[in-house]
Amino acid sequence: MAMASSPFLLHILVLLLLLFSLAIAAPENHLVTQLPGFHGALPSKHYSGYVTVDEGNDRSLFYYLVLSERDPAADPVVLWLNGGPGCSSFDGFVYENGPFNFERGSIPGGLPKLQLNPYSWSKVSNIMYLDSPAGVGMSYSSNKSDYTTGDMKTAADAHTFLLKWFELFPELQSNPFYISGESYAGIYIPMLADEVVKGTEKALKPRINFKGYLIGNGLTDKDYDFNSFVPFAHGMGLISTDLFEEVSTACDGTFWGKVNDACQEKIHRVRWELKDLNKYNILAPCYHHPEVQEAVFMNTSLPTSFRKLGETERPFPVRKRMAGRSWPLRLPMLTGRVPMWPELGGRSLPCTSDELATIWLDDEDVRSSIHAKPKSLIGSWELYTARIHYTTEVGSMVKYHKKFTAMGYRILIYSGDHDLCIPFTGTEAWVRSLGYRVVDSWRPWYFGGQVAGYTQGYDYNLTFLTIKGAGHAVPEYKPKETLAFYTHWLSGEKI
Repeated sequence: MAMASSPFLLHILVLLLLLFSLAIAAPENHLVTQLPGFHGALPSKHYSGYVTVDEGNDRSLFYYLVLSERDPAADPVVLWLNGGPGCSSFDGFVYENGPFNFERGSIPGGLPKLQLNPYSWSKVSNIMYLDSPAGVGMSYSSNKSDYTTGDMKTAADAHTFLLKWFELFPELQSNPFYISGESYAGIYIPMLADEVVKGTEKALKPRINFKGYLIGNGLTDKDYDFNSFVPFAHGMGLISTDLFEEVSTACDGTFWGKVNDACQEKIHRVRWELKDLNKYNILAPCYHHPEVQEAVFMNTSLPTSFRKLGETERPFPVRKRMAGRSWPLRLPMLTGRVPMWPELGGRSLPCTSDELATIWLDDEDVRSSIHAKPKSLIGSWELYTARIHYTTEVGSMVKYHKKFTAMGYRILIYSGDHDLCIPFTGTEAWVRSLGYRVVDSWRPWYFGGQVAGYTQGYDYNLTFLTIKGAGHAVPEYKPKETLAFYTHWLSGEKI
């Protein structure tokens, strides 16, 4: 009997062909087979490379995908965006929630060594890191005018990227899709979500199975965010009650923008009191030199944060560094052009030490392994680039959160409670301003039998959460606790 005449054998053949097609659906030329600096088998499949979002200008965005270590076929696909604007999402990849950490003891000069991160978000999800917009990290354009950009173009390009990316990974199109990030991603994420939702309404293909987003210490609204730093500083014992009362009286509750001379003088006094703090985490040290402190203090409109360390006593950190959380409270207004740090007189972000990431990502063998362009074509990797000229255009994000919650999308707003950059008090205030009914009253949440923070749940699938002792980049400071709330929230379980 010929094979073709057997229904059973035909069924097996079709099944094998289907399985084979699924196995090769992902772009194999994007497969990462090994990483210099890491020894051993990767814990799951990794893919990375470019997706062109504008053929005419060769404008291409770089991604790095880590498939879930649990069940990649069923687990959610989560996009991660660092802030800035201008910060590479490789910051999250190597310092926060990615599959690797740098080994302690790595020193400048040699290629840094990587070790597995036991609290990677890839434990429970497929997670993709995207350098956005073009000019940031490994992303680039052949037309340098593309580096003049803003909120709208960034969101449109990221949406185009997603549509093309899901074509490359059709086996992941039905997975739940979430957008995540921190800091200025508080602008990126709602803007991108709006593009995705509008695309779905227009029946664009492939259909993105968008379910919601989570934002950590995100910039959202100028009045809530900018006016919270003085009360937060007082509440944390960073300024005296006398100074707090003086600045509150002089400023009448408005601590940013166009204020009167008496108010401005008091704000300068507050800034001076806070200048040696790490404003991204008031519990953490800083790693910059004294001369950088003065340059940034003179050129920013809100508190700076440099600790005075001598050259010989400066530590070389691995994870104890702050950068890429970005949004360093340096804007005079929420709309308008955003000055990059080099324009303000600083070499980098306050309290930054990113040498290990720079050395590793500038290594040509590393770039070849992750399918990134060489330095000769796109330049050195920068955690926070000065290549782009960015304009923030859209104002408050509160209306977007109102829109998406009303549409039924799930939203988690979380805050490290020791962040002076975007204090949790301002974030909690705008969440409350939505006016939703409380369905889960303010309560502690626990990890390892200890209080890990506090949470409150609202109608329309909205959750607010604090993480005790964390700063602006929550996964860096509280990786265990972060993976715990992330896992529960993704699965729809009570945190």
